[in-house]
Order: sequence, then C-alpha cells, then structure tokens
Amino acid sequence: MEFSELAKYRRSIEREIARQYAAQRRRATPTVRPYLDILEEFTLRGGKRFRAICLLAGYHIATGRDPKAVVPAAAAMEHFQSWMLIHDDIIDHGEERRGGPTVHRRLAREHAESKGEGSAEDYGTGIGITVGDLEEPFTVDALLSTPAPPAARLAALAEYVEMTRLTAYGQLLDIRNGTLEPSRVTEKDVLLVHELKSAVYTVVSPLRIGALLGGVPARRLEDLAAIGTDLGIAFQLRDDILGAGFDAGASGKSSNDIAEGKRTLLIVRAWSATDEAGRDRLRRVLGNPHAATEDVERARDLIRSTGSLKYSEQRIARLAQQAYARLARSRTIRPAGKPLLREIGERLVQRST
Repeated sequence: MEFSELAKYRRSIEREIARQYAAQRRRATPTVRPYLDILEEFTLRGGKRFRAICLLAGYHIATGRDPKAVVPAAAAMEHFQSWMLIHDDIIDHGEERRGGPTVHRRLAREHAESKGEGSAEDYGTGIGITVGDLEEPFTVDALLSTPAPPAARLAALAEYVEMTRLTAYGQLLDIRNGTLEPSRVTEKDVLLVHELKSAVYTVVSPLRIGALLGGVPARRLEDLAAIGTDLGIAFQLRDDILGAGFDAGASGKSSNDIAEGKRTLLIVRAWSATDEAGRDRLRRVLGNPHAATEDVERARDLIRSTGSLKYSEQRIARLAQQAYARLARSRTIRPAGKPLLREIGERLVQRST
C-alpha cells in the first residue's frame, strides 16, 4: 500500500469526525450545541489529516490489513490536533488558523458583536480553553469505539495517555525556553521540545496506536518509535524553516515564528555564531509582532550568513538518514511495510507546506 492509497481515506475520516460531532450534538443541551458547531467547523476547516493517516499507516505497516476498521481511531488524532491547536493559538495570541480566525478570536468577536457583558477578550480565552478541552473526550470516545480486541484498545489508550503527557511536557518547555535569552537555550533543549511537542503526537504515537490496535505488542514497536522520533524532529525542523519565512513563496507561510520569539534551532545557532551587533539585530525582531519588515529580513539574512539555515538543513538530512538506516535493518517492521514508512518519511522532511 502506498501513501496515496491511504490519503484516499481523508473523506472517510472527515465523515467519521462529522458523525462523532453529530452524535454528541444530539445529546447536548441546546445552549451547548453552538460551541460544538464551532469545534466541528474548526476541525473540518482544513488540514492534511496527516496524523490520522499516520495511524492508518501504523495499522497497515504492522498487520498488512486494510485500515478501514481503525478510521474512528484515526479521527481521534484529528480531535487531539484541534485540542492542541486551539490552546496553542491562545498561548501564542494567534489570529488566524487554517485560513480563518482562531477559535478564541472568533469567540471574542461573537461576544463583542452580541454586546455581552464583560471583556470579549476574557470570554474568548476562557471559552476557547474550555471548548479545546472538550476535544479530549472526543479523542477518548473515538479510540474506545474502534472495533478491536479489548486488550488492543486498552494498549492504544495507554499510548494516548503517554502522548498527552509528553506533548504537555513539550509545551511547558517550549514556553519556558521562550523566556530565556537564546544564549541560554541549547540545541539539545530545542530538539527535546521538538521531540516531545511535535514528534510524539505527529508521528510516533499515531504510528504506535495504529500498530497496537492491530494487536502488535508494545515491545515490538521500539524501531517504529525510534524511526518516528527522528522523522518527527526532522519534520519540526522543516516547519521552523518554513515558519521563519524561508521558501515562503512555496509554503504560503510568513516569518511569524521570528516575530513570536520562538527559540528555534535557526535562532539559537545564529545567536551563538554572530557578534553583538548581530544579536542586536535579532533582539529587534524576536518577540516583536510590530517589527518592521526590513528588520525581519535583516534577521533572516543573518540566519543565512551565519550558516544557521544550512545547519538546520544538514540536521534534517542526518535525522532522515538515521531513520532510514534503522528502517532498513529493522527485524520488527514487516518488510512489506517498509516502503510505506519510507514514503511517509520523505513527505515529512521534503515538504514545502
């Protein structure tokens, strides 16, 4: 099975997501239903469904079987993604996501338009956090409703619990790193955040949950986890490059990550490689949403001239090579499933969006 065949399940995944929201809407009180509508619109607004497809891939790689049976669990990954994005947008004061307003901004605007009492900003934040939290029971319900032996569902649920815990650790460390001068953030610190906050819930756990639902014992998934970790970190390093505005024409992204002050490997390496004048140039834009366009461009020039951009590209290549080498020698991953995992890796590290 190739990735393109799995991608055809997107419509099935989205129909399943809509079905899950509809089921809960019928059970909810009328005053709660509008918030479920906001969640559904946000979750189905866009996205590649990559995490959901990774779960299907994990099931197929491990078992060789058609992954149709685990579509409900694949939908769970999209609920989890919405939960993380809604909260992340609140933390980052995000205005736009997937071509529309972030959930908390939409809620604040609706409160203001209805002339409700109290602060529209506080309302948007408070309700945004709460509707984000509502995605957690959707995630658990979707996993529990997947047709699989009870022991397999329990193992998948245990993996989900660990995924949630590690992702939260990553978010904590990411926020902490953002309070430190870049000189106090090491490459190891950056890569740890990328592993916990991104690799785990983007690649590792979706693959493992799929395999566990297929009845594969956790002890046989070490190679899958190690490969997924390397590819997931490489994915986030690529995202950092796109988020800093490099290849912006192809990706449609801007240099928001620089203005948000994120301590990416690009910034940490450039900071250590430049002089005080260069650091002043970075200070003018890091965490400054009002930074002048020309100052942001100078910061990007510095990232290039210090070799930081090239270093991140080389780090991505090394991680990918390490993952593919382990994949080639693995005795716990079915030989017939290896080409699919290799294709997933290539899509992760070579993407332009």
